[in-house]
Amino acid sequence: MTAPGVLPLVPWPTAVERRDAPPLAVAAVRVTGDDVPAALVAELLEPVGVTVLAATGAGADAVTLDLRLDPAAGPAGADSPERYTLAVGPERVEARAAEPVGLLHAVRTLRQLVTRPALDAGTAAVTGAAPTVPAVVVHDAPRYAWRGLSFDVVRHWFGPADVRAVVDLAGAYKLRVLHLHLTDDQGWRIEIPSRPALTERSGGTQVGGAVPAGQRGYLTVEEYRDLQAYAAARHVTIVPEVDLPGHTNAATHAYGELTPDGAPTDAYGGTEVGFSRLWADVPATEPFLRDVLGDLARMTDGPWLHVGGDEAPKVEPAEYAAIMELAQRIVREHGKTPVAWQEAARAAVEPGTVLQFWDPHVDDAAAAVFARAAEAGARFVASPGSRAYLDMKYAPGHPLGLEWAGHVEVRDAYDWDPATAVPGVPADAVVGVAGAVWTETLTTRDELFSMLLPRLPALAEAGWSAAEARDWEAFAARLAGQAPVWRALGWAFHPSPQVPW
Repeated sequence: MTAPGVLPLVPWPTAVERRDAPPLAVAAVRVTGDDVPAALVAELLEPVGVTVLAATGAGADAVTLDLRLDPAAGPAGADSPERYTLAVGPERVEARAAEPVGLLHAVRTLRQLVTRPALDAGTAAVTGAAPTVPAVVVHDAPRYAWRGLSFDVVRHWFGPADVRAVVDLAGAYKLRVLHLHLTDDQGWRIEIPSRPALTERSGGTQVGGAVPAGQRGYLTVEEYRDLQAYAAARHVTIVPEVDLPGHTNAATHAYGELTPDGAPTDAYGGTEVGFSRLWADVPATEPFLRDVLGDLARMTDGPWLHVGGDEAPKVEPAEYAAIMELAQRIVREHGKTPVAWQEAARAAVEPGTVLQFWDPHVDDAAAAVFARAAEAGARFVASPGSRAYLDMKYAPGHPLGLEWAGHVEVRDAYDWDPATAVPGVPADAVVGVAGAVWTETLTTRDELFSMLLPRLPALAEAGWSAAEARDWEAFAARLAGQAPVWRALGWAFHPSPQVPW
């Protein structure tokens, strides 16, 4: 339950000014302005008991929620397109933003400010006293542009409805990127029109065997298109990943010509890594990559395409570099920017390439490789496993998750600085933060959400709020204030003992 006087805002804004005025009752709001659909505002506010009306709707007692674009919005000096100002006055609420995404962020902040006794008492009920919003002015803009989550839908299949739920969760904490890990040893989760056997033979397998009966096990082209549209409406960009040259057993199971002897590999339902691979000198490799990456690039609305690059110990360094450079070249030929895991720094990279740092167990030689990549123009997203991998167990004995990177409690996910997280890389080469959740041990949405919550909001604040503004004790109190909304939305979460629920 939120402590008296605590504003349960996560991530913490750039500046918050309390006004000397009573809270504003917001049983109903009338949306004016044309830059955020009333239906999207309703999606955010109605679960906390606020009725949302369109500009011409009935309801004389509704409070005006005015959403307008204004280039002067946000903190002084901020140049982020996501900057916004939210002002709660005695009779109305005004949101001003440089771009529509900022207006949506303002509404998300407004939802967190809504106080309703029934919710704050720890129940999902929304009856009783009218909701109120404290009289405040918020000026806000993010520290990093790339704030995201990597979501593995391969080890265990999570379908379109689950992905949409994760989009909603990510958006609630102002994350902008959802990276979908779509291919691995256990399965292939995206239809590739030029290579139908990928889903025909490897779309229905996962850890332990087959996906549940009645589920297809992969996204069709149309489903992928619809998911991207759903995410884009909430200002979240989907980044698809085809992992290579390792993590490729699903591909070699579907297309035997990718192996030196031409024989398809067996389907794999285990959780080991590092055993599968592609070969640069196999004639089928380049046409396969051109087909798969070309189709996926044409199907993808966003500017990025992730080509993997992790955990390929059986591929010799020169061969690894050849495959990764070919993959990145194909991606660029199709007008996209390549993203890859940190190991791809060993290959040649071009300016703008995004490298995702995940394994903190690096030596001085690896740090020097990262430094050279940064000098060549690569940019890094910080996802250190010991902080950002949300499939790590909270503590020894936790029933879900892995432990290779240790244990990640809420404070571990919060109390770190992305600017200094990547060894050898200067702060200005770090462009963002991403959490990651791998699903070897996760099979249901509730299990998934219990690993994301309450740690994903901690990562969101690490990516949004200035380092000097972050304070663990204050954050823990604000985080506790999120639980009533999670309950209202039906989002499972782990009641970490570090948080004063």
